Amino acid sequence: MILCDVGNTSVDLYQDGKRAKKPAESFDPASIGENVYFISVNASFNERVKAYSNWIDLRTAVMWDGYYPTMGIDRVMVCEAVEEGVIVDAGSAITVDVMCGGAYQGGFISLGLYAAREAYARLSPALDVSWNFEVDLAKMAKNTPDAVTVGFLAPLVAQIQSLGKPIYLSGGDASILSRFFPDAVVDEELIFKGMKKLIEKGRVC
Repeated sequence: MILCDVGNTSVDLYQDGKRAKKPAESFDPASIGENVYFISVNASFNERVKAYSNWIDLRTAVMWDGYYPTMGIDRVMVCEAVEEGVIVDAGSAITVDVMCGGAYQGGFISLGLYAAREAYARLSPALDVSWNFEVDLAKMAKNTPDAVTVGFLAPLVAQIQSLGKPIYLSGGDASILSRFFPDAVVDEELIFKGMKKLIEKGRVC
Protein backbone atom coordinates (compact mmCIF):
# COMPACT_ATOMS: atom_id res chain seq x y z
CA MET A 1 0.00 0.00 0.00
CA ILE A 2 1.34 3.41 -0.99
CA LEU A 3 0.15 6.44 0.96
CA CYS A 4 0.84 10.00 -0.09
CA ASP A 5 0.53 13.37 1.62
CA VAL A 6 0.71 16.20 -0.90
CA GLY A 7 1.54 19.66 0.40
CA ASN A 8 2.11 22.95 -1.37
CA THR A 9 5.78 22.25 -2.01
CA SER A 10 6.35 18.52 -1.53
CA VAL A 11 4.93 15.06 -2.21
CA ASP A 12 5.50 12.80 0.81
CA LEU A 13 5.27 9.10 -0.14
CA TYR A 14 4.98 6.37 2.49
CA GLN A 15 5.28 2.62 1.90
CA ASP A 16 6.24 -0.21 4.26
CA GLY A 17 7.44 2.22 6.93
CA LYS A 18 9.65 4.19 4.54
CA ARG A 19 9.14 7.79 3.44
CA ALA A 20 10.35 9.61 0.35
CA LYS A 21 9.80 13.30 -0.35
CA LYS A 22 9.67 14.74 -3.86
CA PRO A 23 9.17 18.31 -5.10
CA ALA A 24 5.45 18.75 -5.81
CA GLU A 25 5.94 20.95 -8.86
CA SER A 26 8.05 18.44 -10.79
CA PHE A 27 6.56 15.19 -9.49
CA ASP A 28 4.86 13.08 -12.17
CA PRO A 29 1.91 10.97 -10.87
CA ALA A 30 2.37 8.67 -13.87
CA SER A 31 5.69 7.53 -12.40
CA ILE A 32 3.80 5.21 -10.03
CA GLY A 33 1.74 2.37 -11.49
CA GLU A 34 0.40 0.98 -8.21
CA ASN A 35 -2.63 2.30 -6.37
CA VAL A 36 -1.80 5.39 -4.33
CA TYR A 37 -4.10 6.59 -1.55
CA PHE A 38 -3.52 10.30 -1.17
CA ILE A 39 -4.56 13.52 0.49
CA SER A 40 -3.69 16.90 -0.92
CA VAL A 41 -3.87 20.60 -0.16
CA ASN A 42 -2.24 21.41 -3.51
CA ALA A 43 -4.81 22.60 -6.08
CA SER A 44 -2.38 22.33 -9.00
CA PHE A 45 -1.49 18.74 -8.13
CA ASN A 46 -5.17 17.86 -7.73
CA GLU A 47 -5.82 18.92 -11.32
CA ARG A 48 -2.86 16.92 -12.65
CA VAL A 49 -3.75 13.75 -10.78
CA LYS A 50 -7.33 13.58 -12.10
CA ALA A 51 -6.02 11.82 -15.19
CA TYR A 52 -4.79 8.80 -13.18
CA SER A 53 -7.34 6.33 -11.83
CA ASN A 54 -4.77 4.63 -9.59
CA TRP A 55 -4.52 7.82 -7.49
CA ILE A 56 -7.33 7.56 -4.94
CA ASP A 57 -8.32 10.71 -3.05
CA LEU A 58 -9.09 9.87 0.59
CA ARG A 59 -11.09 13.08 0.99
CA THR A 60 -14.07 11.18 -0.45
CA ALA A 61 -13.86 8.60 2.37
CA VAL A 62 -14.12 11.11 5.21
CA MET A 63 -17.39 11.29 7.17
CA TRP A 64 -17.50 15.09 7.04
CA ASP A 65 -20.51 15.31 9.35
CA GLY A 66 -18.07 14.65 12.18
CA TYR A 67 -15.74 17.50 11.24
CA TYR A 68 -16.42 20.80 9.45
CA PRO A 69 -16.36 21.49 5.69
CA THR A 70 -13.40 23.87 5.60
CA MET A 71 -11.19 21.80 7.92
CA GLY A 72 -7.84 20.91 6.36
CA ILE A 73 -7.62 17.32 5.17
CA ASP A 74 -4.24 16.94 6.88
CA ARG A 75 -5.85 17.86 10.22
CA VAL A 76 -8.64 15.36 9.61
CA MET A 77 -6.14 12.56 9.00
CA VAL A 78 -4.16 13.08 12.20
CA CYS A 79 -7.50 13.10 14.06
CA GLU A 80 -8.49 9.81 12.40
CA ALA A 81 -5.34 8.28 13.90
CA VAL A 82 -6.32 9.00 17.53
CA GLU A 83 -9.30 7.70 19.50
CA GLU A 84 -8.73 9.76 22.63
CA GLY A 85 -6.40 12.69 23.01
CA VAL A 86 -5.17 16.10 21.94
CA ILE A 87 -3.39 16.19 18.60
CA VAL A 88 -0.87 19.00 18.16
CA ASP A 89 0.45 19.28 14.61
CA ALA A 90 3.34 21.74 14.71
CA GLY A 91 4.08 22.86 11.19
CA SER A 92 3.71 26.19 9.37
CA ALA A 93 0.73 26.65 11.65
CA ILE A 94 0.18 24.87 14.95
CA THR A 95 -3.16 23.07 14.90
CA VAL A 96 -4.65 21.64 18.08
CA ASP A 97 -7.55 19.19 17.85
CA VAL A 98 -9.39 17.11 20.44
CA MET A 99 -10.71 13.57 19.98
CA CYS A 100 -12.98 11.82 22.48
CA GLY A 101 -14.13 8.26 21.91
CA GLY A 102 -13.20 8.55 18.24
CA ALA A 103 -15.35 11.66 17.78
CA TYR A 104 -14.00 15.09 16.89
CA GLN A 105 -14.64 17.67 19.61
CA GLY A 106 -13.15 20.77 17.96
CA GLY A 107 -9.83 22.56 17.97
CA PHE A 108 -7.94 25.74 17.22
CA ILE A 109 -5.15 27.11 15.04
CA SER A 110 -2.14 29.10 16.18
CA LEU A 111 0.81 30.58 14.35
CA GLY A 112 3.65 28.14 13.82
CA LEU A 113 6.92 28.84 15.62
CA TYR A 114 8.64 30.30 12.56
CA ALA A 115 5.63 32.46 11.67
CA ALA A 116 5.39 33.70 15.26
CA ARG A 117 9.07 34.68 15.33
CA GLU A 118 8.58 36.55 12.05
CA ALA A 119 5.52 38.32 13.43
CA TYR A 120 7.45 39.57 16.47
CA ALA A 121 10.30 40.73 14.23
CA ARG A 122 7.88 42.75 12.10
CA LEU A 123 6.59 44.52 15.20
CA SER A 124 10.02 45.85 16.10
CA PRO A 125 13.68 45.20 15.24
CA ALA A 126 14.24 44.85 19.01
CA LEU A 127 12.05 41.72 18.94
CA ASP A 128 13.94 40.11 16.07
CA VAL A 129 15.74 37.66 18.36
CA SER A 130 16.37 33.94 18.61
CA TRP A 131 13.92 32.15 20.88
CA ASN A 132 15.03 30.23 23.95
CA PHE A 133 13.29 26.86 23.93
CA GLU A 134 15.03 25.91 27.17
CA VAL A 135 13.18 28.66 29.03
CA ASP A 136 11.04 27.95 32.12
CA LEU A 137 7.53 28.99 31.08
CA ALA A 138 6.46 29.31 34.72
CA LYS A 139 8.87 32.19 35.38
CA MET A 140 8.74 35.83 34.35
CA ALA A 141 11.42 36.59 31.77
CA LYS A 142 14.32 38.98 32.36
CA ASN A 143 15.60 39.30 28.79
CA THR A 144 14.03 39.77 25.36
CA PRO A 145 14.56 36.27 23.89
CA ASP A 146 12.98 34.68 26.96
CA ALA A 147 10.20 37.29 27.02
CA VAL A 148 8.98 36.62 23.48
CA THR A 149 9.34 32.85 23.91
CA VAL A 150 7.30 32.83 27.12
CA GLY A 151 4.82 35.34 25.72
CA PHE A 152 3.94 33.08 22.81
CA LEU A 153 4.41 29.60 24.25
CA ALA A 154 3.12 29.89 27.83
CA PRO A 155 -0.56 30.53 26.89
CA LEU A 156 -0.44 27.91 24.14
CA VAL A 157 1.08 25.23 26.36
CA ALA A 158 -1.31 26.03 29.22
CA GLN A 159 -4.34 25.77 26.92
CA ILE A 160 -3.24 22.40 25.57
CA GLN A 161 -2.51 21.05 29.06
CA SER A 162 -5.89 22.29 30.34
CA LEU A 163 -7.67 19.92 27.98
CA GLY A 164 -6.66 17.05 30.27
CA LYS A 165 -6.10 14.37 27.65
CA PRO A 166 -3.12 12.43 26.31
CA ILE A 167 -1.11 14.63 23.95
CA TYR A 168 0.14 13.54 20.52
CA LEU A 169 2.72 15.69 18.75
CA SER A 170 3.40 15.65 15.04
CA GLY A 171 4.85 17.99 12.42
CA GLY A 172 8.24 19.54 11.80
CA ASP A 173 8.47 21.33 15.16
CA ALA A 174 7.13 18.46 17.27
CA SER A 175 10.52 17.78 18.83
CA ILE A 176 10.78 21.41 19.99
CA LEU A 177 7.32 21.41 21.57
CA SER A 178 7.95 18.04 23.20
CA ARG A 179 10.25 19.80 25.69
CA PHE A 180 7.15 21.41 27.19
CA PHE A 181 5.05 18.21 27.15
CA PRO A 182 7.26 15.53 28.71
CA ASP A 183 4.53 12.87 28.65
CA ALA A 184 3.46 13.49 25.06
CA VAL A 185 3.78 10.94 22.29
CA VAL A 186 5.83 12.27 19.37
CA ASP A 187 4.75 10.54 16.17
CA GLU A 188 5.91 11.86 12.79
CA GLU A 189 3.87 9.19 11.00
CA LEU A 190 0.56 10.11 12.62
CA ILE A 191 -0.93 11.41 9.37
CA PHE A 192 -0.19 8.13 7.60
CA LYS A 193 -1.63 6.11 10.48
CA GLY A 194 -4.82 8.13 10.14
CA MET A 195 -4.94 7.49 6.40
CA LYS A 196 -4.45 3.77 6.94
CA LYS A 197 -7.20 3.61 9.58
CA LEU A 198 -9.59 5.40 7.24
CA ILE A 199 -8.83 2.93 4.46
CA GLU A 200 -9.41 0.02 6.86
CA LYS A 201 -12.90 1.36 7.61
CA GLY A 202 -13.79 0.31 4.07
CA ARG A 203 -15.30 3.59 2.86
CA VAL A 204 -12.77 4.16 0.08
CA CYS A 205 -14.31 4.12 -3.42
